[in-house]
Amino acid sequence: MRELTLRQVEVVRAVMIAGTIQGAADLLNVSAPGISRLIKHTESGLGIRLFERKAGIFVPATEAHAIFAVLEQVHRQMDNLNVAVSALQKGHQFTLSFASAPSIAQFIAARVIRGLRQRFPDLDIDLDILKIEETLDYLLLEKGEVVIMSSHLDNPGIQCTPIGEGRIVAIMPEGHPLAERLAVSIHDLIRYPFIGVDPSDPYGQTLARPFDDAGLTPRHAMRGRFAQTIVSLVRHGLGVAVIDEFSVAEVYMAGLVRRPLVEPATITAWSVQKRGRQLSSFAEQTVSLFRRELGRARARERWDQPAD
Repeated sequence: MRELTLRQVEVVRAVMIAGTIQGAADLLNVSAPGISRLIKHTESGLGIRLFERKAGIFVPATEAHAIFAVLEQVHRQMDNLNVAVSALQKGHQFTLSFASAPSIAQFIAARVIRGLRQRFPDLDIDLDILKIEETLDYLLLEKGEVVIMSSHLDNPGIQCTPIGEGRIVAIMPEGHPLAERLAVSIHDLIRYPFIGVDPSDPYGQTLARPFDDAGLTPRHAMRGRFAQTIVSLVRHGLGVAVIDEFSVAEVYMAGLVRRPLVEPATITAWSVQKRGRQLSSFAEQTVSLFRRELGRARARERWDQPAD
């Protein structure tokens, strides 16, 4: 043996600090015989004496002083390495860049970031809110690692993975006649001023699907591009709408009433990334947290109950 292992470095340094085999064993929380055997094996393998035994105390041999000086440098570097590892575990000096569709960003993304901050308190987080047509440039130009979307992207350079499914639900202002029902049909919704998203938009297509399946074409009294806009217009009493449940995932939303649809309709959330790109561990954790929070939003759903 001509080279020291890290374990041997650790043991030799422990004996140097403690001065005894038993003291080194206590420092490393191992048995004294094991320490003694390793020291003998190390000295035999190197062909040099590391310690002199004086009255039961181990002191560095004169010829080994140069080795112990370097050993101290190695130990300091290991300490520095452990500090760097600890900093990385907390997210220090790393910026996580990811994006989300507006429909998922308002409530679900905030919960994900809270989870990231709890686990990685020093992590810098850069969250973008993207329209679907902005997603390709964002990923292919590597402006960020991953995008959480409510629509599938069909592009050979992009990889889409489903991470959650939610319901399409009906929303209406407080005091609206439909708010008295436990569930609302799309046939009832189209009788009132209807607020929607352009059906040519991928998100709008998803929201229009239950009407298309029933052979209905709602006449939009007004349209918005994003879920937050639709929700705001409904809260201000300007009409009724259907929306994905992730956009209204708060337990209580003043001025707004949510009801399940009689006709079942769902929306899928996707994790979208550049094909072939290896995500950082922080981005992988982000996707995992989105999957968890999307599932929780569905599991803990609490619909506002009609007044007695």
